[in-house]
Amino acid sequence: MSIDEITAFIESLGAVLTLRPAPGDGTPEIAWGDRFFYYAPDGVVPPGQPFATVVTKDYPGEPSSGLDRPDAFRLNVHAGREVFRGRTGHDPRDAPPPADPAARDTVIVHPVYGRLGRLAVVDPGPGTAADVRDLLTGAHAAARARHGRRHPS
Repeated sequence: MSIDEITAFIESLGAVLTLRPAPGDGTPEIAWGDRFFYYAPDGVVPPGQPFATVVTKDYPGEPSSGLDRPDAFRLNVHAGREVFRGRTGHDPRDAPPPADPAARDTVIVHPVYGRLGRLAVVDPGPGTAADVRDLLTGAHAAARARHGRRHPS
């Protein structure tokens, strides 16, 4: 799966605001090339973290995911406590960090934000395509539900 394929899938879920930091837009250089996905039916960045992100480089202070390779990236998804438990067998607060944060095409505990219920996939491919779609669909639904609680109709 490419970054553009993942972006198209996420945006097809509806009411998604995609931020794409780039030179000249006032965002920090470290974020250029990454993507941040929010449930935002009004087109305004909501409070809190995005439900998914794509990062194209290793961030300072994080364990390396090997993103210094051409076209490498890591998809990060807010899975939530129940999905996280189901996928890892651990509560997010008790989950160990991934044995290999650079494991490709494998769903892993996020190397930094696993304790917050985040999962990650470095270079998603055929082995994780169905998992990625399921995780993203669930994360989008959870973000939509949070928005609904904040903005009841």
